[in-house]
Amino acid sequence: MASSSPMHSEIHRRTKETDIKLSLRIDGRGETAIKTGVGFMDHMLTLLAVHGFFDLAIEATGDTQVDDHHTVEDLGICLGQALKAALGDFSAVRRYGQGAVPMDESLARVTLDLSNRPYLHYGVKLPDQKVGAFDTALVQEFLRAFTLHAGLTLHVELAHGKNSHHILEAIFKALGKALDQATAAEPRATGPLSSKGFL
Repeated sequence: MASSSPMHSEIHRRTKETDIKLSLRIDGRGETAIKTGVGFMDHMLTLLAVHGFFDLAIEATGDTQVDDHHTVEDLGICLGQALKAALGDFSAVRRYGQGAVPMDESLARVTLDLSNRPYLHYGVKLPDQKVGAFDTALVQEFLRAFTLHAGLTLHVELAHGKNSHHILEAIFKALGKALDQATAAEPRATGPLSSKGFL
C-alpha cells in the first residue's frame, strides 16, 4: 500500500515475513527515525538519509529469529517503492548522480541514473562475512531490491578498503550523496530529462 505527493511518499508493506512502514521525503533535512529490528541497517539507512538530506522514518518487524535476510530485502523493496512514488514521472530532476566517499582507509564510489531501467553492478569484495551479527552479503540483496523497485541503474564500486564496516559506511554515504544529486531539481527541464520525452 502506497501514498504519495510531490517529493514525499509513504509505504506500508505487510507479508507473512515482515511488516514495514516507511515514510520518505526527498527534499528534507536528513531527519531520521529508524527502527528496523536490524541494528546495522538502522545505522546504514541513517547514514544514507543524513548524507542525502532525506527525511526517513521506518518502523519494521520481521522474522529475524530465522535471520535478517527477509527484513533487509524487504527494506530495499520498500525504500525503492517509496523513492519511485515520491518522484512520480521523474520530471524536472537532474536524473544522474554520483558520490565518492572515503571512510578512513576505504573509498567507495556510487554512480546512478534514475532511468526507470533497473540494473545493479556491485563491484565490492568484502573481507569479512560478518560485521558484528550482520551478514555483509545482505547489503547486495538490499541494493538489488532497491534498484529493482526504484527503477535505478546503480553502479557501486570499491576503490580500496580493508575494514568491512568502513567499506559499507562509505557505500551508504556515497549512495546518499548520489541520490541527493540525482533527485535535485533541474529548473531547465520541463519534464523527464530524456530525449524520448519520458523514462
